[in-house]
Amino acid sequence: MSSFAHFTPLAASLPASVPFVGPEAIERSRGLTVKARIGANESGFGPAPSVLEAIGSAAAETWKYADPEHFALKQALAAHLGCRPENFAIGEGIDSLLGQIVRLVIEPGAPVVSSFGAYPTFNFHVAGHGGRLVTTPYVDDREDMEGLLALVKRENAPLVYFANPDNPMGSWWDSERVVEFAQSVPETCLLILDEAYCETAPDGATPAATALIDRPNVIRTRTFSKAYGLAGARVGYAISTPGNVQAFDKIRNHFGMSRISVAAALAALKDQDYLRTVVTSIVQARERIAGIARENGLHPLPSATNFVTIDCGRDGTYARAIVDGLMEHGVFIRMPGVAPLNRCIRISTGPEPDMALLAEALQQVLRTLG
Repeated sequence: MSSFAHFTPLAASLPASVPFVGPEAIERSRGLTVKARIGANESGFGPAPSVLEAIGSAAAETWKYADPEHFALKQALAAHLGCRPENFAIGEGIDSLLGQIVRLVIEPGAPVVSSFGAYPTFNFHVAGHGGRLVTTPYVDDREDMEGLLALVKRENAPLVYFANPDNPMGSWWDSERVVEFAQSVPETCLLILDEAYCETAPDGATPAATALIDRPNVIRTRTFSKAYGLAGARVGYAISTPGNVQAFDKIRNHFGMSRISVAAALAALKDQDYLRTVVTSIVQARERIAGIARENGLHPLPSATNFVTIDCGRDGTYARAIVDGLMEHGVFIRMPGVAPLNRCIRISTGPEPDMALLAEALQQVLRTLG
């Protein structure tokens, strides 16, 4: 298959890959139908009715570009989190913001520190901008802050990625430890503190939005894709100093946000009653998934996210067989990508019909595998 002969050497060296294979691709390749979509950490509980109403109203104005300065959304976030509007950068989900941060900081060959097995899309951006990924293993299924810090110092790294709560393991650290870690990172290194799952975390797990707001070497990323139920709308935001926020203006796609997505985010942020209801449903679904795992002799790990990671007790081959077997029953789930994390499977929370189908299918798959 031919391609343009003069792509940059970096681009030519990269594989054409997708960090996560979507359920649609699995349906196409395997001729199967997804009946329970509980693998991508979306919210099967959906957005609030008030959000759907806002989307409908905004649809009539979709011929307009969204405000490139995102004035209204920054004002709303500032009021909600107790910060200033100039502390927020808006982007097309955390994935887009991560790519912009890497672009701002990393030159070809520069070391970037992360945990081995952490969020693959971040690694994708590091590779895409020519960075050199350096990793430290998880310890007791949690990201190892001491290991990350040691690597930063050893490599004199300009960028480190840390997620709290964590994906793919669902683990977390309390806010005091997180703040201590952030304050320990050298000023010459930028810390990405990914808080995609902060709404589903227990009290005391997430530092207040203002806790690190004056540290120039900290950027925190959050999203409307998880608890707010807007994964398809692609709305994320970064919290940092005004100077860091202005840096995004140098490289971002100023008209990348759709008007409908911004309207949805504004309505979602306003409807905190619905958010609380969804978080309660997520907690209940986590307990349901954990119960299903235990009933089948598997070990669910504690979770602060909208998914539960389950230790299957063997190796990655066995876990993959469970993932593939469940898909034969129309149950779409995922698993961590590297050992030893890949002894686990990862199941997103969802409505009770999805949970019931999971319970039935998992028992049958495990019986088949023996």
